[in-house]
Amino acid sequence: MPAAPNAFDVLSHPSLDHAGGGRPSREAPSPIAQLESAELFGEGKIVYIMHNGARYRLQATKLGKLILTK
Repeated sequence: MPAAPNAFDVLSHPSLDHAGGGRPSREAPSPIAQLESAELFGEGKIVYIMHNGARYRLQATKLGKLILTK
């Protein structure tokens, strides 16, 4: 029985090569940024995020949920 692929094998699959070369990458994936919501919101409940030229609104609700709208 073949071993299940690990995350590195899946993430480096040639189909995910956006450079167009179609070759798997052997570079280690870059770490993913993680922030606490308090770092984003500070004392407020709304922050605006610019993404690809569009402005998004991230809002924290009274129940502690997050709502992202364009």
